[in-house]
Amino acid sequence: MRLWSLHPQYLDPQGLVALWREALLAQAVLRGDTRGYRNHPQLERFRNHAAPLAAIAAYLEAVYAEAGRRGYAFDKSKIGAPSERSTLVVTAGQLDYEWAHLMKKLQARNPTWFQRWHGTTTPAPHPLFEVCPGDVASWERR
Repeated sequence: MRLWSLHPQYLDPQGLVALWREALLAQAVLRGDTRGYRNHPQLERFRNHAAPLAAIAAYLEAVYAEAGRRGYAFDKSKIGAPSERSTLVVTAGQLDYEWAHLMKKLQARNPTWFQRWHGTTTPAPHPLFEVCPGDVASWERR
């Protein structure tokens, strides 16, 4: 499971669809609707939020919006309703780590998409996240 802290605009078509599915799985885990992935480290930052379900719903809303911009037909009814404006924090180190990870994936999987973004030095975060100084997150598997 990879719940990117990067803005979903950077993901190639395969990556965006995978993110949608993985975020829906994360939502199911946070609701207690599945046994799998309950201890996945990527969920830590959502669980630490005052309203985890609102946070994952806000996360999914941004993925849905990006999919809509591209003309994809994701099912919005699968998103739980966010009860409040949610914001999570991501460190600059985590964002940098994810950017390098994504660039490696894109270089191998979708060279055209890689070329599109490869000159980006400061990628935007997912709209749910506010960037603060710091290293790679403790929950990240390296």
